Amino acid sequence: MRNALLRYRVMAYLVGTLLIVLTLVGLPLKYVYGDDRVVTWTGIPHGWLYMILIITAVDLGRRAHWRWSRLLLIALAGTVPFLSFIAERSATKDVRAKLAAEEARDATTAPATTP
Repeated sequence: MRNALLRYRVMAYLVGTLLIVLTLVGLPLKYVYGDDRVVTWTGIPHGWLYMILIITAVDLGRRAHWRWSRLLLIALAGTVPFLSFIAERSATKDVRAKLAAEEARDATTAPATTP
């Protein structure tokens, strides 16, 4: 689950950063100055990377046993500027808590070794 979390976090940061650049830089440049280069160079990668974000979120959600409603909210967070960072923090906190509980459970059930 750690690797799935890492993949999701990387994609959430990439998608979130591209979306912020797209909305705060690209769209004003396009509609105020008529220059759509930033929209083209950030919008297309954002769209493709958003699809990969959804795949990584589903993978992580399956491993973390999330409800579909939580998974849907996390997937939609990639469409609202700054929200993907909040969703990433929430997902990371949840997964780390589950990993800690799993490690604690494994530590208590592990057979004792004697020298």
